[in-house]
Amino acid sequence: MLACSKCNTIPEILFEGYLEIYTPVPQLVESLKEILNMESANPILISYDNANKLKELCEIINCSFNTKAKEMFYCSTLTAPGIKGATSIPFLQFYSRVQRPDYIEIMNNSLFTNHMQPIIKLEDNEISGYEFLMRPINQDYPFQPYDLFQMAKESGLQSYLDSATRISSIKVGAEFLPKGIKRFINFLPSSIYDPTHCLRTTFKAVEKYEVDPNDLVFEVVETEKVNEIDHLKNIFNTYKAEGMKMALDDVGAGFATQEMLLELKPDFAKIDRSVVSYCDQNVGKQSKLSELVSIAEAEGIILLAEGIERKEEAQFCREVGMTFGQGYYFGKPTERPVPRMKV
Repeated sequence: MLACSKCNTIPEILFEGYLEIYTPVPQLVESLKEILNMESANPILISYDNANKLKELCEIINCSFNTKAKEMFYCSTLTAPGIKGATSIPFLQFYSRVQRPDYIEIMNNSLFTNHMQPIIKLEDNEISGYEFLMRPINQDYPFQPYDLFQMAKESGLQSYLDSATRISSIKVGAEFLPKGIKRFINFLPSSIYDPTHCLRTTFKAVEKYEVDPNDLVFEVVETEKVNEIDHLKNIFNTYKAEGMKMALDDVGAGFATQEMLLELKPDFAKIDRSVVSYCDQNVGKQSKLSELVSIAEAEGIILLAEGIERKEEAQFCREVGMTFGQGYYFGKPTERPVPRMKV
């Protein structure tokens, strides 16, 4: 089965050549020709000789039209007029890529790695797993993970980046972790439009690096709002059919409500740090955590408390019946796994 092209390629944008602009709306063609002082037909071709000139052309379009109009423009770059097969993409995605060539370079060349934050079994403080978190590997190409993913979303490259980070996590885990240690890997549901195709590269990476599927736990990231519950169930089922586990992140806050927990029945549920923070001193939080423990026990879901920063929080989470804990109290994300826990 072929892998998803959206997850595997970034169409090249040339920084010397011809910018081709197409729109199906005749009125916009005339407006664009007037603004650019062009006589050519639709699509319009404009030559440029460097990245700054291409960016200037995009800025002219961006400043001259409203959002609805800009959504009707499609762009590609050519080495010469008349070349067929150049990949055309929506203008707003194209403009986003032109603005951040450094981010395109990061994605194209995988200039990132994954650091590992320990996940602790609260009963004995033993390390049972790690969550994988994206970090830069080249000081010439710095980034904040949120900013990189936001740019990827705006530029239509979310599926590509999401797939690449999953594969990076699998590779790093295979290099440093023994069998039996869980690897919690984030994913964006909206980047997986067809699980059968979009997850093929992920499953191939599992085979390539000889990872036990049972050690992999894929979790819905906290920033992702789920609108289509059936789509998410389909993703869950596709992962599980390959022998992998699923986790629902951010439980107790945002979209990850108790109702969502019961609907999806993940293998793991990660309790949001807003509920865990100072839970030893807050009766309301204690009641909420006790309720979540009761639900999890009834449904066979394993609970993990996130954001533990104090000994007292760890103690209460253990006493109330939670299995795992994670947070700065136990350890920050590091390039290499820590050998043992010191608490």
